[in-house]
Amino acid sequence: MSARPRPGWWVPALVVMGLIWLFSGQPQTPGPRLAHPWDWAVHFFSYAALGLCVARATGRPAAALVLCAWFGALDEIHQAFVPPREAGITDWLFDVAGAWLGARVGTRRADPPTPVVARAPVEQDFL
Repeated sequence: MSARPRPGWWVPALVVMGLIWLFSGQPQTPGPRLAHPWDWAVHFFSYAALGLCVARATGRPAAALVLCAWFGALDEIHQAFVPPREAGITDWLFDVAGAWLGARVGTRRADPPTPVVARAPVEQDFL
């Protein structure tokens, strides 16, 4: 399933990417330290937002998923070089799962309503 690409959605996609990159480059993210599974929820919803934006921009959920998965992997590698942060495959899997959901929602089109057509009875309908 494809939707119409909307290039204007690249702006929020790049903003979300920038925020993810900024926060993952900090030794400690703002707010209280989150233990598992709460930090995975943050990964999931951050990448769901990114997946939605990229899917709207491209109009293709598969392309959005691939781009977000690559960005998530790159971000996990980036975190490995920020003490005391660490990279994790589980974090990346939650990134990909969130991106998948966001891409699906971002390209979902509402089914158009079925028009109701009224017609007058024809003589042969009574025969």
